[in-house]
Amino acid sequence: MYDSSLRRRALIVLHSCISTLGVMSGAFQKETRALMAPMLKSWLEQFALILSPPVPVEDPDDWSLRMEALKCLQQIVHNFSKLASTEFPVVLGPLWQTFVSGYKAYDSACVNAEEESFGGLADSDGSEQSLEAFTIQIFEFLLTAVASPRFRKIVQNMEELVYYTIGYMQMTEEQEQTWSADPNQYVADEDDVTFSCRVSGILLLEELVENFEDKALQAIVDAVQKRLIEANQAKSAGRKNWWKLREAAVLAVGSIAGNLFEVQAGGSMSFRLEPFLDNIREEDLGQGVGECPFLRGRALWAAAKFAPAINKARSEQFFYAAVMGLASDVPAPIKIGACRALAELFPSVDSSILQPHLGIVFASLGALLQEASDETLHLILETLQSALKADNQASAAAESSISPLVLNVWAKNVADPFISIDALETLEAIKEVPTCLEPLVARVLPVLATIFANTHQQPAGMIAAALDLLTMLLKKAPKDLVRRTHDITFLPVVSIVLRSDDNSELQNATETLSAFVREGGEELLTWSGDPTRSLQMLLDAAGRLLNPELESSSALFVGGFITALILNLSSNMAPHFSPLITALLARMRGSEMIALKTSIIIVIARLVHMSAPNVAQFVDMVASLPVDYDALEYLMSEWAKLQGDIQGSYKLKLSTTALALLLDCGHPQLSRINVQGHLLTNTTGIVTRSRSKVAPIQYSTMALPAKLLSLLADTLLEIQDQRTSAPDEDDEWDEIDEDEDESKSSGVSAVPGSEKSVFKALDDMQHLYEEDIEDGDYQEDPVAASDPINQINLSVHLRHFLKQFLAKDPSTSERLFQELNPRQKAAVQAAVA
Repeated sequence: MYDSSLRRRALIVLHSCISTLGVMSGAFQKETRALMAPMLKSWLEQFALILSPPVPVEDPDDWSLRMEALKCLQQIVHNFSKLASTEFPVVLGPLWQTFVSGYKAYDSACVNAEEESFGGLADSDGSEQSLEAFTIQIFEFLLTAVASPRFRKIVQNMEELVYYTIGYMQMTEEQEQTWSADPNQYVADEDDVTFSCRVSGILLLEELVENFEDKALQAIVDAVQKRLIEANQAKSAGRKNWWKLREAAVLAVGSIAGNLFEVQAGGSMSFRLEPFLDNIREEDLGQGVGECPFLRGRALWAAAKFAPAINKARSEQFFYAAVMGLASDVPAPIKIGACRALAELFPSVDSSILQPHLGIVFASLGALLQEASDETLHLILETLQSALKADNQASAAAESSISPLVLNVWAKNVADPFISIDALETLEAIKEVPTCLEPLVARVLPVLATIFANTHQQPAGMIAAALDLLTMLLKKAPKDLVRRTHDITFLPVVSIVLRSDDNSELQNATETLSAFVREGGEELLTWSGDPTRSLQMLLDAAGRLLNPELESSSALFVGGFITALILNLSSNMAPHFSPLITALLARMRGSEMIALKTSIIIVIARLVHMSAPNVAQFVDMVASLPVDYDALEYLMSEWAKLQGDIQGSYKLKLSTTALALLLDCGHPQLSRINVQGHLLTNTTGIVTRSRSKVAPIQYSTMALPAKLLSLLADTLLEIQDQRTSAPDEDDEWDEIDEDEDESKSSGVSAVPGSEKSVFKALDDMQHLYEEDIEDGDYQEDPVAASDPINQINLSVHLRHFLKQFLAKDPSTSERLFQELNPRQKAAVQAAVA
């Protein structure tokens, strides 16, 4: 018999071989199966021998050997599931023996520290050999098996599997000590997917629920009840770590809270949420402040998880407990749980209950802000945002103490994008409180003035962050406040656009100028005393951003800035439209960034709408631009190619309706242009780079009007697909069979034709897919909220247009129609039927 070390090395080599064969099976399925089939049975028998004995304590060599056997099994299940399914029963018993006996060793060594767990022990190659690393590998295998359609049937006694999983989810002695000493690490480990048995256990429970649904949920709640009883028995027996089992049980049920809400509503389970919540409130939140802090914190965490399903009376009871959890003498784990609970409970507690306590909450959160760091800052700021939205009167009273603290957090953490964004959102929450805007601006403007007066002396990231803060203040601000802000910051912001080479600074400064123009309007030009000079500064800024020599990412938001100029300063901008379009096209030609090019197309689409009903004049203007290339041909060729890359329902509506206007105008200049048409290369499967080199993708050429009609038809098809097909994750890969190893081989215009503005004709139409307007569109493009184009039902609009267009000139329409592919023809025919 060879020693454990040599056997383990052999298994490492075997694992590498199986992994390599698994990769090769994608192209050589028959060959790899032929290699694997004769050896698989004997391998599984050897794995069974390794896994059969009970897991010993204080034996890293044995743990490491089992770990490598589990890794080999995981590769077999992942890559050769069909081949292994018939022979696999030989290893099921030993696997279960390892799982069950491993829990006893884990509970003794890791949870209760009665034995040595060899935490951090590694071999000469750096591979960890600790008991926890071995246990995590067990869960890795189980996760792979449960996710496999062929192997999830090995889960016979689900309640037992869940029962032991909850045991494995107990807090280890090392975690307890680490988290007690460093609350920041506790929050980080709770929020991030860390390498631990607790996380692996949660992932397994979620995978079971995903695949077994109600059966798994019932098994989980039954196992939780058993573990809660055992924890009470351990407490009665005087075991010091009794609370760890109870905490793990609460963690388990809270991790599937969302799924429990659904089955609770259907009444298909014996589990009742109310008694469970009452139990943890009475048992865990009724203890002394310093007793079992992690359990008390977990009870408050559970209140946050179940907040959507808690009635008002229980919400108030948990709210009181959470407020007490913020007291200065309370251990950090309880404060963390209290923050999580409050953030979720504020919306469901009446103002009459909130108001007497919000002063204490703000004071406690303010104190925590001054001593927190990193992950805990995220949590406190999120809780503070919820508190500020809970009651305007209390928030206004706390502004003088909270604003300086949050502003200080923002200034200290501009280099950390996550914390600075949280702080900025908290300041925005203060801004939204009535009566808080004026005092907040009074605090922020001097800070911004100091930063912009000494831009070269600021730490990295400070200028970009200050611009973000300024933009936030400007959004939807009263005009008098916009003017006060303009007097102090407008010139420095323009200077940044004209002189800076930093991408973040240029992007944020562009957004700030857009906000100034949107909120200031025509009056903005008069505030400096010289409207001509003010307009020229804005045009100079636009010119710098549209310079093809400037890096594309620096000008990413120039489209929104130009749109703000032409919508809010339209009378002043009209004489500059021709050079503006010239600069826009030059920027497009000099960039390969799709996002930048599509943003410029949206600006062009806006200009098309503004030119209606005289769209032909816009076509003439583009065709006659003083450039050394065919500007109209370039613009329409790029627009036709990039229409499918335009993101967001509002922008899609804007671009599609503009294309309809261009098609409807029937300008001869458009008819002379030929663009990329239909795909010619007959390909099957996924086109890789190597395949595209052998057989390059080829397209036909088609007349621009026919291409515009085809794009409108494609939009109708897309809307139809959105309505009729449920969104599946990774639907690009739906051709893959569930047997992984087998599959590897195999100013807007009118409704076209009318003389009225679309603002009147389409005001009462619905949205793109007959759904509510997406909030995200408002965030990406603030114009969307007030633009009637965003109110249209695009499907209705296109059907209406196509009926008018095809009837207007039947012979031309028939010629264009014949250039469509069969699906596009069917879509057009259905639209006009």
